[in-house]
Amino acid sequence: MSLIRKPKKAGLRLRTLPLLASLLCVPVAGSCWGYDRGEAEVKMKVTATAYNSLPGQTEGNPSIGAWGHRLKPGIKAIAVSRDLLAMGLEPGSEVTIDGLPGRYKVLDKMGGRWRKKIDIYMGVDRDAALEWGKRPVVIRFSNENS
Repeated sequence: MSLIRKPKKAGLRLRTLPLLASLLCVPVAGSCWGYDRGEAEVKMKVTATAYNSLPGQTEGNPSIGAWGHRLKPGIKAIAVSRDLLAMGLEPGSEVTIDGLPGRYKVLDKMGGRWRKKIDIYMGVDRDAALEWGKRPVVIRFSNENS
């Protein structure tokens, strides 16, 4: 007679628990970000600030975005936080900002420390950027590519 006990075999429930947990986490993780990847249009609340193409407000050449796009006064462009890139925004994606006319193109990205944030490009009009300040906005963009 052996004194060592053989471990009991795990039942079906214990084997399937990790699988069920992983399947449940996928939809929950998406909703935690405030968007649903299954929707054709994403609607999300973010913090919006404004910036200019002036030395001291950007790294390197203030008229060139992170992907090489030329920024010039008059264009409707935004920089986005990197987490928004992971949510489906890409360089050149078009975004609407509730309360502002027209569509804005994603032509720049922000530093890694920012989350759920956009920076609206305001050319060289420093006063307009200061007047905008920092405020919550709702953005909308197509999620067809993600």
